[in-house]
Amino acid sequence: MAHATIYATDWCPYCASLMRGLKDLDPSEYEVIDVDQDEEAGEWVKSVNDGNRIVPTVKFSDGTHATNPPAAEVIAKIQDLS
Repeated sequence: MAHATIYATDWCPYCASLMRGLKDLDPSEYEVIDVDQDEEAGEWVKSVNDGNRIVPTVKFSDGTHATNPPAAEVIAKIQDLS
């Protein structure tokens, strides 16, 4: 089960950095949605970031979210939810 949804773009260096930091994590633990390709996802990102489309934004399975979090924070949260 995916414990995190990562809202990102292909061109974002912060997104690339986060994904590099998650390279050792089991890919089934998270899913990645490109907000450039999914308008509804982009609107959700804006709704939790004061109207700004800030990526990466991560939504966790417990309903919490984090904007531009460090990979270590995402890994720790996913491990807590597993």
